[in-house]
Amino acid sequence: MLVTTLFVIAGLLLIAAIISITDSFLQIEAKKTGIDTAKENFSLFPKLGEVFGPSVPESIDKSKFHVLKKGHDIKLTGGATGDIQAVQASRYSVKPTNYRGIAPIPKMLVAVGDEVLAGEPLFFDKQNPDIKFVSPVSGELVEIGRGAKRAIENIVILADKEVNYKKHETPSLADASREEIQAFMMESGAWTSIVRRPFDCLAIPEETPRDIFISTFNSAPLALDQNLVVAGKEAHFQKGIDVLAKLTDGKVFLGVDSRADNSGAFTAAQNAEVHYFKGKHPAGNVGVQIHHIKPIKSGDIVWTLNVQDVITIGKLFTEGVYDASRVVALTGSELNEPKIVRVRSGASVADVLKDENITKDQRIISGNILGGNVLTTESFLDARADQITVIKEGNYNEMFGWLLPLKPRPSVSKTFPNFLFPEHKFEVDTNTHGEKRAFVMTGQYESMLPMDIYPQHLMKAIMAGDFERMEGLGINELSEEDLALCEFACTSKMPLQKILRDGLDMMQEQS
Repeated sequence: MLVTTLFVIAGLLLIAAIISITDSFLQIEAKKTGIDTAKENFSLFPKLGEVFGPSVPESIDKSKFHVLKKGHDIKLTGGATGDIQAVQASRYSVKPTNYRGIAPIPKMLVAVGDEVLAGEPLFFDKQNPDIKFVSPVSGELVEIGRGAKRAIENIVILADKEVNYKKHETPSLADASREEIQAFMMESGAWTSIVRRPFDCLAIPEETPRDIFISTFNSAPLALDQNLVVAGKEAHFQKGIDVLAKLTDGKVFLGVDSRADNSGAFTAAQNAEVHYFKGKHPAGNVGVQIHHIKPIKSGDIVWTLNVQDVITIGKLFTEGVYDASRVVALTGSELNEPKIVRVRSGASVADVLKDENITKDQRIISGNILGGNVLTTESFLDARADQITVIKEGNYNEMFGWLLPLKPRPSVSKTFPNFLFPEHKFEVDTNTHGEKRAFVMTGQYESMLPMDIYPQHLMKAIMAGDFERMEGLGINELSEEDLALCEFACTSKMPLQKILRDGLDMMQEQS
């Protein structure tokens, strides 16, 4: 009886091993033929998600509904709500440093003391002279700020009380060629809103993108609701989509939040293919959406834009003016009154936060807490900024902080009982609760990034300067915002976003 039982068990184990090996070979062959096994199941067995997965609304094509299991939502106090309030700033700036990929010293077209109109060119990139960078407002150019090696850091304009625009004669979409539309966008300043991937830099005019991607939601902490942005601007958004569709031989893809009550401007957009995403942050990142819709392969070039830039392009082609108005969420626990404002690109931070008493014990961040840039009251808004976050400086030491968690803090670790209170909103500061240490393998990154990429292996390849391995591990699909959550969860306190940027710059130099 014992021998028979052992033979049966051995037989079952042998059959299981054969099935497992066969299943593995089947998936390997599927990948070799270019089939995306993350989307299509080529296993001998159904996935659990196919059996017990979430139901897809009947109105949505299942192939366009993406459920992301990985990620993490960070819920914070200081969210902005209410109606959009208009803010008038007295000073604005255009910063060449906002545009990755251009020369540090562009060619100026105006001088200090000149009067300019909104949409009038201020400078151009010496590497691409046809691409003009324009003023967001009308007024007097009062300062050209320079940094190291005489590089231009900002161009400051004292704004008129009433904005006067430069008028453009727009080409007809029905009759104009791609080259004519492209030339008009470069001359009018609209081209500068297009971002190229890989490398996350300014789009190159000589290249035709495989596809264009637009994320219509942001899943980062305290992020601005894009449905507020597009309200009342639906016609301009659609016009912008129509323009972009003329610039690619592929498709314009829209990533939409399946968990939200979305504007019809997103869900019913024409000349675009709509895909729905369900999951935690970074589900709203355009890089994550590209990976699940149509990944970037070797030699591919895609473009990305945000919702507000699409609206700007649409208004330019509809009314013939370059309108740099932007909706910005003023968020963070240190603000007296978090709110949503409408202001022009490049506005003075001091003017935008004039109702707040900012001190040295507070940090102003352009963007969200995970990947934003540090500002001061002397700074100006970044060109694509749609959020300012103000939190406490973490300039203190916490003895035995990880042993004695005396106050709640956002963390992915089960050491803290955060998981017992999923709806709790945290008040955070900039303290990292530790210092840089050995770069250990933890598996944390893979649980944060919903992409078929091994971030830790990639980081080490970048640090080693291994170009072939960097490309093979998927560096061309990533931007800093995609690794921001991994950096938040990192036990080793590694500056992953900086490491990634170093790698992207190395790859771009070799391309």
